[in-house]
Amino acid sequence: MEIFVKAKPKSKIEKVEKIDENHFEVWVKEPPVEGRANFAIIKALADYFNVKMSEVRLKSGFTSRNKKFDVGI
Repeated sequence: MEIFVKAKPKSKIEKVEKIDENHFEVWVKEPPVEGRANFAIIKALADYFNVKMSEVRLKSGFTSRNKKFDVGI
């Protein structure tokens, strides 16, 4: 399943909010330095979809707030 994520790094809270079927907003506490925010987003999405972290792949948007992920459900 392909989803689109708007990242909110350096947030005070951590949560995943579903906007519509394929669009989500993800707040994480990690800063966007050395891929730490991307890793935190992958972990948050894996918890949200109840899958392993290895089943969540970042396809595009490595340095952007708008990202595309492939989630193996």
